[in-house]
Amino acid sequence: MNVIIVRNDVKILIFYMDFRVLNIKIFVIIHSIPEETVRAAMASPLVMVASDGLLDEGKGHPRAAGTSARVLGRYVREEKILSLMEAIRKMSYSPARLLEDSVPAMRKLGRIKAGAAADITVFDAARVIDKATFEKPAQYSEGIEHVLVNGVFVVKSGALVDGVLPGKAVRRN
Repeated sequence: MNVIIVRNDVKILIFYMDFRVLNIKIFVIIHSIPEETVRAAMASPLVMVASDGLLDEGKGHPRAAGTSARVLGRYVREEKILSLMEAIRKMSYSPARLLEDSVPAMRKLGRIKAGAAADITVFDAARVIDKATFEKPAQYSEGIEHVLVNGVFVVKSGALVDGVLPGKAVRRN
């Protein structure tokens, strides 16, 4: 697979389309949002945090592995643009709440309560930070101690747990 990283260049889309016609697998990463815009978005109470990043065979965009840790480490701890609780709300409850009317299963996500999905991340707020880069996008973030998906450990004591796949697709019906 090929990865192309471009900064503010629309011509890359034509190049990408040529690869599609040839049926060659390729990721195109376009840098188009200035950092000051990201900071303003982080500060806004109307903005939620999620990622459409994906990894395939260890290649792709670093946000696939590092979005949440970047928010917690950089924008909360280092730059103090938003509080820890506000960041957690933007990454969990707010997206679930937005979708729950059209996707009822979302009522069991994004919150900790009896009957909820028990998707929980335990992290060290003083250490959490993303480590994924464009050269190595699949690098694990630091400071993530435990991750439970549907109440099952997928990361325990900072290490990936082999052989567990407790995640379930969320469907409208």
